[in-house]
Amino acid sequence: MKKHIIITLIAITILIAGCSKKNSTSGAPDPKPAALTFPAQNSACTAGTVISSTQSTITLTWNSASNTDSYKVDIKNLLTGTTTTQTSATNQLSVNLNRDTPYSWYVVSKSNSLATTAKSDVWKFYSAGIGTLSHPPFPADNLSPAFGQSVAAGTVNLTWTASDPDNDIASYDIYFGTTATPVSYKTRITDKFVNGVTVISGSTYYWRIITKDAAGNTSDSGVFSLASGRDGLFGMNQSR
Repeated sequence: MKKHIIITLIAITILIAGCSKKNSTSGAPDPKPAALTFPAQNSACTAGTVISSTQSTITLTWNSASNTDSYKVDIKNLLTGTTTTQTSATNQLSVNLNRDTPYSWYVVSKSNSLATTAKSDVWKFYSAGIGTLSHPPFPADNLSPAFGQSVAAGTVNLTWTASDPDNDIASYDIYFGTTATPVSYKTRITDKFVNGVTVISGSTYYWRIITKDAAGNTSDSGVFSLASGRDGLFGMNQSR
């Protein structure tokens, strides 16, 4: 009887091990991130097909990603903050976009076999208008503090990144305060940081970046928020 039980247990163990091995070797590989190719990062795109006085059709392209069956493409209008999502079975997508408007975009690689996805880098470009000789800067992105981050009371350093299709950024104006419409704090800054900004424990602060170029064009980052001396419960409150 004991011998029979032992043989049965051995058989079950072998069966379970065999199933586990089969499952581990038959799993599909994760999709890989796509590499964006066009429009080029931080460029003014003039290659679109004009369809009206206000819109052009632009074909977004990227390198095919491994282990990928389809792509989700997110395109954000940086003036309005509106994001549209489309899908593509190939490594390109033609979209109708507003002219003389900045956009950001990225691609998510998807597999039919897995729920796992992979996101590409985020790129920005300008959908050029008729006879546009100078483009406004892209809206700046904050680097630190992160959106809604909790910081220690005392002082905080604000840092950001910015770009311009014409590479002619001249300066930045920083707005900072405890209201959702922060007041002017520093003007005509040429660095991408402001150090030693005073913050009081228990307060919520808001800040924004106005980027100016040599031609007098401007862009607005929208409003970011941070919390001082408590858990970071506050996220970004952007106006764009």
